[in-house]
Amino acid sequence: MGLPLESPALDSPAVDSPAGDERSEKSPGAFRTITEVSEELGVPQHVLRFWESRFSQIKPTKRAGGRRYYRPEDVDLIRGVSCLLRGKGYTIRGAQRVLKENGVRFVQALGRGEAEVGAPTGIDRDEESVEAAASDRRALEGALAELRACRALLAGLDEADHEAT
Repeated sequence: MGLPLESPALDSPAVDSPAGDERSEKSPGAFRTITEVSEELGVPQHVLRFWESRFSQIKPTKRAGGRRYYRPEDVDLIRGVSCLLRGKGYTIRGAQRVLKENGVRFVQALGRGEAEVGAPTGIDRDEESVEAAASDRRALEGALAELRACRALLAGLDEADHEAT
């Protein structure tokens, strides 16, 4: 289903204008182009298109020529998906599971910062994040070992001082 040709939200100068200051003047309920969503969320356009292919719930309106226009709820959903994938370390499958189990409104609320989700477990976890966590753990264990060695040295010096007096 297409949009009417005379839609004020889509035909406003801010949609087609490259000037960044005009974009910030858009009303909160205005439709956004893929460029605007990409810039706002810091997600490349090709990644947004890929997420559309993996998350059937992301359905921007398309006009003739295939140009995408995102409603505010679409942007909230994408922001929530981004939070799961990039912020929390979920895999695509894990994020799909969160969407299926909790619903679109929950993931939109994540995108608005109104909901929280725990860290992924098992197959929902991004292996790169797991490896980074393991690396961090090894570094922390090394630092703890050094601190314990320092404590032992200080305890030895303290004993030596007491014996000298």
